[in-house]
Amino acid sequence: MEIKDMYDLDHTLAKSYLSQFTYPWEALKGIKDFILELGPTLSSEYKEVSEHVWVHESATIAPTAYLGAPCIIGPRTEVRHCAFIRSSVLVGADCVVGNSVELKNVILFDHVQTPHYNYVGDSILGYYSHMGAGSITSNVKSDKTLVVVHGPKNIETGLKKFGAMLGDHVEVGCNSVLNPGTVIGPDSNIYPVSCVRGVIPSHSIVKTGGVIVAKR
Repeated sequence: MEIKDMYDLDHTLAKSYLSQFTYPWEALKGIKDFILELGPTLSSEYKEVSEHVWVHESATIAPTAYLGAPCIIGPRTEVRHCAFIRSSVLVGADCVVGNSVELKNVILFDHVQTPHYNYVGDSILGYYSHMGAGSITSNVKSDKTLVVVHGPKNIETGLKKFGAMLGDHVEVGCNSVLNPGTVIGPDSNIYPVSCVRGVIPSHSIVKTGGVIVAKR
């Protein structure tokens, strides 16, 4: 599934960066360098609170949250207690990064919610996507081989670390695991406690047992 089929790029500061690529996972390798280039060009409403860490003046950052460099935190975003932003993280406007959430090498579009006990690594989460409590991305295969996207055709990514690509308006149920190389099309829902892999078409529901049905 290509970027143009998954994301409205008007809802991220990474629009110019992502528009270079055909598939969203192609952007993973360059997120760190992109943030380092973008940070110094941001408006004066963004404050560099520590080296290579830019936070919008309207964002709310809990005193126990850790912001690792490089990262950008957008307008009106809330970073709650004990959130761990490791590095290479671009968080958009009106997002929630909740308690005990860990982010690493990710792009969160505007209005994304990762509110409770989520691990999101080497992933891109689209506009208004939501990770239910305890849902995580698994970003490395157990045998440590390179990730392949399994769909109508298999696509070799050349990446050892690749979590999940969530399209716009994706809802992931509580305690679900998104396996390496998962791609979920826009407006799809994942039932709680699901184990998801491969490509999930747009406007779909992943039910218990991995059953996929089209939304009516």
